[in-house]
Amino acid sequence: MNPTHRTVHRSLPWLLAGLSMIGPFSIDAVFPSFPLIGARFAVDDTALQQLLSVYLVTYAAMSLFHGAISDAIGRKPVMVTGMLVYALASVGAAMSTSFAMLLACRGLQGVCAGAGLVVGRAVIRDTLEGAAAQRLMSQVMMIFGVAPVIAPMVGALLLPLGGWHGIFWLLAGFTTLLALALALLLAESHPPARRTSFAPRPLLASYLSFGRDRPFWPLLISSSVNFAGLFLYIASAPRIVRGLLHLSAAGFPWLFVPVVIGLIGGAWLSGRMAERRSAGFTVNLGYAVMLLACALHLLLALAFPAPRLPWSMLPLILHGIGVQLAFPTLTLLLLDRFPQQRGGISSAQAFASLLLCSFVAGMLSPLLSASMLQLALGASALTVIGALAWSWYHAIARRALDQARAAIDQVDGLQAEIAEPR
Repeated sequence: MNPTHRTVHRSLPWLLAGLSMIGPFSIDAVFPSFPLIGARFAVDDTALQQLLSVYLVTYAAMSLFHGAISDAIGRKPVMVTGMLVYALASVGAAMSTSFAMLLACRGLQGVCAGAGLVVGRAVIRDTLEGAAAQRLMSQVMMIFGVAPVIAPMVGALLLPLGGWHGIFWLLAGFTTLLALALALLLAESHPPARRTSFAPRPLLASYLSFGRDRPFWPLLISSSVNFAGLFLYIASAPRIVRGLLHLSAAGFPWLFVPVVIGLIGGAWLSGRMAERRSAGFTVNLGYAVMLLACALHLLLALAFPAPRLPWSMLPLILHGIGVQLAFPTLTLLLLDRFPQQRGGISSAQAFASLLLCSFVAGMLSPLLSASMLQLALGASALTVIGALAWSWYHAIARRALDQARAAIDQVDGLQAEIAEPR
């Protein structure tokens, strides 16, 4: 067994959680500043939405390469460099003199942010196996779950102090400190003996080999769509809070607190169930809870066309629980399809998930956020797609198990036939 599987530095969950928090902070902390940015650069709500979609598109595109680069040169250099460049991009965003410059800096933030999330998942699987890996993944996601509720509140608190510039200065400082902590505390989990070359042809061959693996596709779809239904509400937060609930910037916790309660609760449950229940049971329970949440979203939207507090936001708790019950297990199942290329697999998963989230933020959210009923229908459709993909994977796995058992029975029969005296 690899030595790294025996000991885990106590700082590792916190470092990985800090890396995972970059994404929510980059998205949610900016929401309260939208009116100020719009007034400063004379742009409308549609243009402001591009601050999210541009970030997500570049995040998704570069995520295809972060894992493969870490497979070639190690996990630690990619993480440290990514955080330092992200800090520089945040400084550029804080000092932007035009909306185009701000968008460019947001794009550069997206290019670098995935270095933490994508490579961090590979570090978990490098370091631990089985239930221990699921527990660590759940711990990271539980800490990560705090970020969406802290981010908009921090953003709102910074507005009177430093305006929208202060949000980006905070991101710059946070990622600089995180890069320093990674450099000092993170142990390299991917030794030179296990590294692969980073070149266009082998990289393309790796992704083609992923595509030829039948269980890869349903796991990829299920893990990518898993969060998309909940993310539709997160991406629509400015419209829900200001337009539908008619609240000020201080009202964002009405949406984000239920989300965080659900995410933290689901991550805790996933960790508790790591050794007690099978992977299939955990994911099945996660999707059952998500589908129940979607049904409640629809019922409340029909009962209250104008959303009411707190009832219209309460199903987000269940939705968050379901997401976190399913996601750690789905991620580990996907990473285990190709043990020698976990960075590449993590990149493929992040790319698919972020591309979908970019579509949700840039297309579905503006289209559906006019009412809670439309949002509920959109979230339900995404969740059903994820559940169907999981059922598809389950059928493939069951068929493979039956074939393996049949082959074993056939071998046992031949051995018995040979051993039978003539």
